[in-house]
Amino acid sequence: MDADVTDSAGTPADPDLPAGDTPQGRSQGRSQEEPGAADSKKEPEPGKGAPQGEAADTGTEAGSGTDSDSDDGDDSDAHVPQGSGDDGKADADAGTDSVDGEGEGRAAGAQTWADHPKDGSASRRKRPWLRWAALGASFLVMISAGAGWWLYKKLDGNITTDTSAAAELKVYEKERPTPVVMDAQNILLIGSDSRSGDNKKYGRDDGGSQRSDTTILLHLAADRKSATAVSLPRDLMVEVPKCRTGDDKETREQFTQFNSAFELGGTACTIRTVERLTGIRIDHHMVVDFNGFKDMVDAVDGVEICLKEPIDDKDARLELPAGRQTLNGEEALGYVRARKTLGDGSDTERMERQQKFLGALVNKMQSNGVLLNPTRLYPVLDAATKSLTTDPGLDSLRDLYDLVRSMRDVPTDQVQFLTVPRQPYRQNVNRDELVEPDASELFKQLREDKPVAVVPADELKEKEKAQDGKPDDAGSESPTPTPTYSGSSAADDLCEQ
Repeated sequence: MDADVTDSAGTPADPDLPAGDTPQGRSQGRSQEEPGAADSKKEPEPGKGAPQGEAADTGTEAGSGTDSDSDDGDDSDAHVPQGSGDDGKADADAGTDSVDGEGEGRAAGAQTWADHPKDGSASRRKRPWLRWAALGASFLVMISAGAGWWLYKKLDGNITTDTSAAAELKVYEKERPTPVVMDAQNILLIGSDSRSGDNKKYGRDDGGSQRSDTTILLHLAADRKSATAVSLPRDLMVEVPKCRTGDDKETREQFTQFNSAFELGGTACTIRTVERLTGIRIDHHMVVDFNGFKDMVDAVDGVEICLKEPIDDKDARLELPAGRQTLNGEEALGYVRARKTLGDGSDTERMERQQKFLGALVNKMQSNGVLLNPTRLYPVLDAATKSLTTDPGLDSLRDLYDLVRSMRDVPTDQVQFLTVPRQPYRQNVNRDELVEPDASELFKQLREDKPVAVVPADELKEKEKAQDGKPDDAGSESPTPTPTYSGSSAADDLCEQ
């Protein structure tokens, strides 16, 4: 009687375990292997389904396999109801109606979720592309990092460091001005007029002597909301201090043209001359030659200007028609250097033309997103660094990048260009001298990081005429007006002036 347990009561108890301790999964996973159990199983006749109890046993036995399979994973417990029930019969029918034999019954029984492989081998066979994609992505990252490092080292290596100027400035440290506003930056930009090497086609090579064609004092406000570039005329009469020459000799202190300082004692002598003239501490300096300027213009695909009259200047190697046009690097260099055939031929007018062109160049770089686009910024940096000589504080690409990044949010109308107030020198009209007290007021504003304003020359003249004959408002309680000078900004359109 004990062995003849009906299906409705479940499977027989395991004789090896106490009553009530039979694992539910084992009772649901297979029929018990008791003596005579095999004899009690009957093969279904062809075309007929198995009896209800045997159908349930056949279905579960095909799905569960051996004891080890049942013990390793009991997922089938959640899906096979206790007893044989209708669900068990439906499963058995699905597997036995169409096939004969125990082997084919197992194949049919493998359709349940519990019978899927649990070791993940099938999943691994379906995912090799994930591993290859990961390897490919890692390889691309390594290649990109390597290329980025190579480009960085190339640009960084382009820059020439001027250690001699730093050494000489250290010798004369006691006589140099003290910084007033620590976060403000004053950078001296010097355009080299050497005619040696690649520059010899622009004039007679005199042995490669140094001459400063253009000198600009660039003041960056401490809040980085404005930048003011002040041109210093090369023919301005100034006091040049004693300086050391390249062969370690010392020159005498003299009153002479400003650009003589660069020829006599190089960058250090020029910096000390500017500091004595303005009382402004120079934090950094950059020397750029002709080719660097040309390549920068080419790197931004040229700069647009408008000419009221055609230009034919053989000395400047320039021939241009009147009207709106875009200048490439070679044409731009001739345009900013031309003097004899443009305007009144004065150096002052040439400086104004240089300032407006530099403003247009800055505007082109910002409007086209060059400063924020690494692909377009690289050619500009490559062109600039190839012909750039700086002090040790700006001789790395990281230093230059930090400087450019600090300026990229300056509005173009606050990037201002002007020439130091000057007039013809009384003893020689071909030379210049400062206009006082205007020049001293400008230097004081920059030294103390206070704002200045620039307007076109004709507007300034009209403003001065309107103020003639009016009483002086110096004693009023109104705020001190911002000093205004003749100049331009990077926002000005050269074709609307």
